[in-house]
Amino acid sequence: MLLFIASIKLIAEIALCALAGRWLLGVLAGAKREQNFFYQLLNGLTRPFTTAFRAITPKLVIDRHIPLLTFIALAWIWVFMVIEKVSLCRAAPGQGLCQ
Repeated sequence: MLLFIASIKLIAEIALCALAGRWLLGVLAGAKREQNFFYQLLNGLTRPFTTAFRAITPKLVIDRHIPLLTFIALAWIWVFMVIEKVSLCRAAPGQGLCQ
């Protein structure tokens, strides 16, 4: 169970860093961000998460807000996984994996 929680937490961390990097690079690159190789790389890395989140959100939400909402949802998932990992490690002390 600890491996599953740590894996979900790691996936959320990678996606959060990629979304933050995509936003920052988009701000720095400006209008030419779509031609930037690293922006395209980060966009490809975050596409599965934004596409999945677009599928579960109502059509009322505009596409421009989907990356921000994805970031917020992933942040909540990360917080929940940290809480679960801490509670799991407290319940079974002495495990070398809880470091």
